[in-house]
Amino acid sequence: MSELDQIARRYARRDTGDRYSLLRPEVWQMWQERQRVLLRLLARRPGRPADWRATEVGCGAGGNLLDLLRLGLMPAHLTGIELLPERLAAARAALPEGVSLLAGDASTADVAPASQDLVLQSTVFSSILDDALQQRLAGAMWRWLRPGGAIVWYDFTVDNPRNPDVRGVPLARVRELFPECPPGRFMTRRVTLAPPLARALPAAYGLLNLVPWLRTHRLVLIEKP
Repeated sequence: MSELDQIARRYARRDTGDRYSLLRPEVWQMWQERQRVLLRLLARRPGRPADWRATEVGCGAGGNLLDLLRLGLMPAHLTGIELLPERLAAARAALPEGVSLLAGDASTADVAPASQDLVLQSTVFSSILDDALQQRLAGAMWRWLRPGGAIVWYDFTVDNPRNPDVRGVPLARVRELFPECPPGRFMTRRVTLAPPLARALPAAYGLLNLVPWLRTHRLVLIEKP
């Protein structure tokens, strides 16, 4: 069984229910925190959002692409890639027709080299347990970027002992995946209160999140020279 087949099987085993609903207090606080940090980073980017082209690896039901539309990107400039057919169908139902949606292995997706201003991934690499597939996907993302473009990376950095289907991606591994990026082109922010703690104590999210070592994820902007 290929790693892609195994990823699909691992996702099928997950019963998330409403765990990621924005109506849950810990979820909207995680989302708002991440959006504030991301918007600060993107505000420094040159040009107008309406002119940017962006592709998301593992677009799921399309939530991040909807956020980009609210930021001002145009539907015709957006592409989402998704491995799981049911998630791709949900994205198609939620997004404007002008958004391009591609099915299957993102590492072989039909995205032109040096065509994208932004390439996004959100908790995709932590679900890939095969180092070679991680590297192939990272290589594809880097090829798609035009000079001056940037990868928007959001993922957790530590292993989850309760979930063998995922593994943390520390910053050292992120740097290994993009060896052509000079060290000065990584802008990294530690975000997101540890989800088990956030779910247990949502009313204390803001207070607990003041402690840096309780934040389990990194938001990284990786710029291509």
